[in-house]
Amino acid sequence: MTRSVLIVDGSAVSRELFSRVLGEELEGVQVVACGNGTQALERLAQGHFDLITTSLMLPDMDGLSLCRRIRAQAQHAFTPIIVISGDADKRLQHEGFAAGVTDYFDKSQGAQAFGAFIREFLQRHTSLRGTVLYVEDSQTAAAVTTKILEKHRLTVHHVLSAEEALAELKARRRGEFDLVITDLSLKGKMSGGDLLHSLRAHLRYSQEELPVLVTTGDEAVQTQLDVFHAGANDFVSKPLVEEVLMARVRLLLTIKHQFDTLREQAQAMRRLATTDNLTGVYNRHYLTGEGARFAAERGNQPLWALIVDIDHFKSINDNYGHLVGDMVLKAMGALLRDRFAEALPVRFGGEEFAVLLPHCERAEALAQAEGLRQAVENLHPAGVKVTASVGMACSAQHPDCDLNALIGLADKALYAAKSAGRNRVFINDARCEILPLAQVASA
Repeated sequence: MTRSVLIVDGSAVSRELFSRVLGEELEGVQVVACGNGTQALERLAQGHFDLITTSLMLPDMDGLSLCRRIRAQAQHAFTPIIVISGDADKRLQHEGFAAGVTDYFDKSQGAQAFGAFIREFLQRHTSLRGTVLYVEDSQTAAAVTTKILEKHRLTVHHVLSAEEALAELKARRRGEFDLVITDLSLKGKMSGGDLLHSLRAHLRYSQEELPVLVTTGDEAVQTQLDVFHAGANDFVSKPLVEEVLMARVRLLLTIKHQFDTLREQAQAMRRLATTDNLTGVYNRHYLTGEGARFAAERGNQPLWALIVDIDHFKSINDNYGHLVGDMVLKAMGALLRDRFAEALPVRFGGEEFAVLLPHCERAEALAQAEGLRQAVENLHPAGVKVTASVGMACSAQHPDCDLNALIGLADKALYAAKSAGRNRVFINDARCEILPLAQVASA
């Protein structure tokens, strides 16, 4: 995501230094530098910035005065402002809040510390973005509020009833909405409270995955308690005040974005733990943990186990070097991911791979195995001629075997294929007769 930063500093050296540091620290950042407050205000009138930094002392005005003038502009009322000062004096600490300062940085720490400070700051203060599902049965009220939300660069989808809101949530991809804003009193059979209950109890959205802000004209304490008990994150009283509404919206969107970030990080960690770094297919640890469950699923039967071994791989390493050997393994991994997207391809160890091919009839499995062998022969990664041997076994032909035993039978077929001259497909058939593919296919 591209971020835009406005730097206001009277020193040309400081502007250049801070701009360069931000360019190094933040990927895709757009930095605009101004030498005084007047230039900054003119630049702010032309467009939006995700972050503003300003020196406390400027050639034409005081830094805190600039902050006040920025905050007086509706389009910049919530833009983060960082004051850069040689020391955090009492005036900055006492007057900063009233002037609208978000944070301050001690300039004496140096430019590199400034870059790290801004990177961490932006991680904590994500820019206002997201898609809002807005439930309001008054077209007039909806028009006013929608205009406010869109002014702050949010995408708004307005519906008139809780029933429509639920239909939208069910029809769209989970996670497409970042926030729900709903009136408590709605026309129709369902109230805002009913919508909340459905979101939390039936659709199983947590308060972090899909925050809900309730708008209500009823300020009774019991009503507020009922709203929270139903699963709302927050509420705001009608008539809506833009500053209060947007403060609540910003907080809830921050919760949502942090949840998404943590979920993405967890998924990335799972991928790292279960994926072979070199080839991109699953690793043996994943096969050990998930293979039995995969094999036990009724929908995956009949299940075929394929063991694939790159022929003469040691010679490739010896003759061309390990870097070329790695390129061969990478190409093999990419081929398996491409041809077996619905299966479970695994790097079994070294140059050996396994594929669990689910819900596959005999003729199709034979065709896929032979197609794989031919594809490897035509691969020529790094200009090197490569072939592979394949061993196969099917759960339907060996119903008493667990996954480990089935893989063992496929491994015996692989050994036979290599003994017969390599670049072949062999099958461990129903009677545990290990046969070449040509003989099985013609039978």
